[in-house]
Amino acid sequence: MPDQSTPPTRGTVRTLARILPFVRPYLGRTVTSLFVYVALTMVSLSVPVVLQWIIDGPLTTGDARQVWPAAGIVLGLGIAEGLLIMVRRFLVLTPSTHIEANMRNALYAKLQDLPVAFHDRWQSGQLLSRSMSDLSTIRRWLAFGVILLVGNVVVIVVGFGILFTWSWQLALVFIIASIPMWVVGFRFEHRYSLVSRRAQDQQGDLATTVEESVHGIRVLKAFGRGKHSLENFLRQAEELRGTELEKARSIAGLWLWLLLIPDVAFALSLLGGVVLAASGQLTVGGLIAFFAAAAVLRWPIESIGWLLSMTFETRTAVERVFEVLDEPNPIRDPEHPSTVAEPRGRLVFENVHFRYQDSPPSVPDLLDDVVLEVEPGETMALVGLTGSGKTTLTALATRLYDVTGGRVLLDGVDIRELTRDELRARIAMAFEEATLFSASVRENVLLGRPELDLDSPEADAVLAEALEIAQADFVERLPLSADTTIGEEGLSLSGGQRQRIALARAIAARPSVLVLDDPLSALDVDTEARVEAGLRRVLASTTALVVAHRPSTVMLADRVALLENGRITDVGRHSELLARNEHYRYVISSLDEDRETEHEEQEVIA
Repeated sequence: MPDQSTPPTRGTVRTLARILPFVRPYLGRTVTSLFVYVALTMVSLSVPVVLQWIIDGPLTTGDARQVWPAAGIVLGLGIAEGLLIMVRRFLVLTPSTHIEANMRNALYAKLQDLPVAFHDRWQSGQLLSRSMSDLSTIRRWLAFGVILLVGNVVVIVVGFGILFTWSWQLALVFIIASIPMWVVGFRFEHRYSLVSRRAQDQQGDLATTVEESVHGIRVLKAFGRGKHSLENFLRQAEELRGTELEKARSIAGLWLWLLLIPDVAFALSLLGGVVLAASGQLTVGGLIAFFAAAAVLRWPIESIGWLLSMTFETRTAVERVFEVLDEPNPIRDPEHPSTVAEPRGRLVFENVHFRYQDSPPSVPDLLDDVVLEVEPGETMALVGLTGSGKTTLTALATRLYDVTGGRVLLDGVDIRELTRDELRARIAMAFEEATLFSASVRENVLLGRPELDLDSPEADAVLAEALEIAQADFVERLPLSADTTIGEEGLSLSGGQRQRIALARAIAARPSVLVLDDPLSALDVDTEARVEAGLRRVLASTTALVVAHRPSTVMLADRVALLENGRITDVGRHSELLARNEHYRYVISSLDEDRETEHEEQEVIA
């Protein structure tokens, strides 16, 4: 994750301009709303002109008949101002929500496209805060902030020009007295930007803490660590509170000057105006009109403070969103993809090397010159001690990670020359940690078959077969059978039930190659035996690479590959490896000990 203390590298305008591709389809309405806002403020500035005419005209001459037309003009200007406000809101609110939705869709698509290595580095709370709160900040700024900021600057310039027409002396006093306000505003920018960035990053960290606590609530309760989790949350919340107070103090300091300076300018202008009126250099109507126009300008001047703070918060939000959108993706589809002409399911690891991106040079490769061939229809078990690289090797088959040396071939084609969609349609995976989604059992199992209509007879047949092979008969006892929504991450189910649904999902995909990363670890002995019997039917016609942590899983395989310190050191039938390889015998004996321990634990529970 990027360093949270890093100051912005782009200016505010250049950073905000990065959202222009999303704004461009709605630029016409946005610019029109800006002109409408300027127009309605010009209407407000027209009222002092009418007041001057009334005071210096009808009221001075005593001609009451001219007062009523002037009052009608003021009423008409007020109605026009109200209508223009309605038109401006109509023009800008709908586009801003579309822009937010398009940016959120782009961000989500990017998150789906980025490799697993990216998600290993980034906290989920940070990604959540960017996709929700940061995009909401950008929407509010597009709907109000940028229009009011640009419009108010235009109004201030035009308004000062109007003030000069009445009295250049008073206008000059007003401008000179306002100069400190702009100095304070520019000094405020850098300080507030850093504090705003820190606050938004801390909000992401706090969101991560809440998410982890919710997902791990069973562990926290089981170990009585709820108080510890609360203390950690309170500490982070207090840090965020301190940062928000620092932001508030910065804004309060800015508001002090933004309120004080115009009042001082008003006082000096009033003093000068009285002197000019007394000397006959300025009419009473001109003096009243001057201050009426200055009062109209006061809101645009005072609004600069919170509009600047909104703009700088938006700049930070844009930076945070584009940190994700700019993230390079090394695992991409080839420019000119190949295809598998005759899908047979032959999987070959050819001199494969792999190391994580952030591994120091002194650390050896996690996988070092792996050579392994899995023939079509063959089941290859992958065994090795913990940390030998088994799971990593299986992840390379579907390009969850890319090899850092060598290549992986599927039916003679380098998998990097295939599109990811084609590759993952031909190779399905079932993980040890079964991840399910907040959807029905049917939707979870048929996730890898997007071409099927979920309510069709064909889908019913595929679903029934996959559940039968995975021995997931418990689904029939759920309230709505396969149409039961299983809840977030399937935590309402047991670990073994989740694994069987995940296994059924891999089976339902009907791939050429099935990669199983110890998918039976949470099953009891009897259920495991039934699942293995069902798997034999599937594996008879499917190439399979199975990570084995149990001897019974090894028995499913035609051959076994021994992975030792990141290298395949022996390949053969189980009986052959037992006879000739001492390390293999040690690994198998370790698996036997683990299995006996599991069996004893299950008997105690029973």
